[in-house]
Amino acid sequence: MLIKRLQSIVGPKGWTTDPDDMAPSLVDWRGTVHGAAAIIVSPASSEEVSAVVKVCADAGVAIVPQGGNTGMCAGAVPDESGQQVVLRLGRMNAIRAVDPVNFSMEVEAGCILETVQNAAAGVDRLFALSLGAEGSCQIGGNLATNAGGINVIRYGTARAQVLGLEAVLADGSIVSSLRSLRKDTAGYDLKQLFIGSEGTLGIITAATLKLFPNPGPTTTALIALKSSGDAVRLLAHLRTAIGDAIEAFELISGYVFGLVLEHIPGSALPFDREYPWYVLTDVTCGTNTDRFVQAMQDAATIDLVRDAAIAKNSAESGALWRMRHSIAEAERAAGKALKHDISVPISRIEEFLQRGDSLLAEIAPAAQLIAFGHVGDGNLHYNVALEPGSSDGDRVTAAIYTLVTELGGSFSAEHGIGRLKREYLVRYRSESEIELMKTLKRALDPLNILNPGKVI
Repeated sequence: MLIKRLQSIVGPKGWTTDPDDMAPSLVDWRGTVHGAAAIIVSPASSEEVSAVVKVCADAGVAIVPQGGNTGMCAGAVPDESGQQVVLRLGRMNAIRAVDPVNFSMEVEAGCILETVQNAAAGVDRLFALSLGAEGSCQIGGNLATNAGGINVIRYGTARAQVLGLEAVLADGSIVSSLRSLRKDTAGYDLKQLFIGSEGTLGIITAATLKLFPNPGPTTTALIALKSSGDAVRLLAHLRTAIGDAIEAFELISGYVFGLVLEHIPGSALPFDREYPWYVLTDVTCGTNTDRFVQAMQDAATIDLVRDAAIAKNSAESGALWRMRHSIAEAERAAGKALKHDISVPISRIEEFLQRGDSLLAEIAPAAQLIAFGHVGDGNLHYNVALEPGSSDGDRVTAAIYTLVTELGGSFSAEHGIGRLKREYLVRYRSESEIELMKTLKRALDPLNILNPGKVI
């Protein structure tokens, strides 16, 4: 009966029970978590999402919202029961409005991130969120996980890119607050409840996004370093010299670039020798790059830079960034690794990496570190490939997260909690914080039908 009611709501193009069609939605991007579902529905409007939720609420059946399913924590995968309904948002992919004068745009949750970026560029504006999966991830999922990416140093996380939001609650009601205002203190800022909640408090169906001026010509440079600590010192040096012209500042180990060279065709580094660490940066100094070049020369005189290559054109810049954005794919091709998406204060990155090396040498000396991340916001992807058959995974992860907490950091910087990090949320967040999260969940979803088993 439920299946027929759902089919009626979304129409013949909006549902599937075909195993082949369902398969990509029943496993996470890394291929580590598998689930099952009674049906997958793909509503074409917020009203259809509302109707689906109402029907499922009446039947007491759980719903798993899903965007591009590119997450790293299995937050969009159903459980193994086969009773849950997966709600794909990909059909809701309209750019509803673009207002270049107000520097805003209204989009539906199923829009591909790259499509949103291109729509902004089409009116000479910038939508600043950028990450490796931008060609397939969807904006609703980006907001539901409060995605970070490469431009956080200048523009902030996904949360900072949102002016208004529309979401469907657990009873099917629609909360529409798509106002495109920068200043609005009329009551609670309700949109913030849903951003980063991973679909557990409501299903995001549309958003009003903040746009920025076109930053103009961008200079891309790949910089070779002798140590990870030099990356932190170089960032401070450049910020002093050129201010907020730094758009992105990515730290990548030599080993990680080696994986990219091995597994991603067409990859190449512009140096004659290998270095232990690299920084890939974008800066906006207009057509005149003299300030940046001078700042780099000054950094070399104080031994912060071992070598550097500045992209001569957009093709060279694109090739360098493709290597950065291909890291996750190269890592997956090389084999499964423990994922640690951590953040620490920028000033403590070097200490974390040094102490992390000591921990790995003690617990799992044969492990291989796969380290890269966003130095400008203190977010590192500290992934560890263990020997086949190793039983050290839990000890390694616990040791790393404990170190992160000691340094005043977070064990989850931008990937969220999903299914894979729930136990750590309870362990590394205070009892009062967890109880407040549970209170919000009970208030907004008393039947626990919105993405149950995720986050808390």
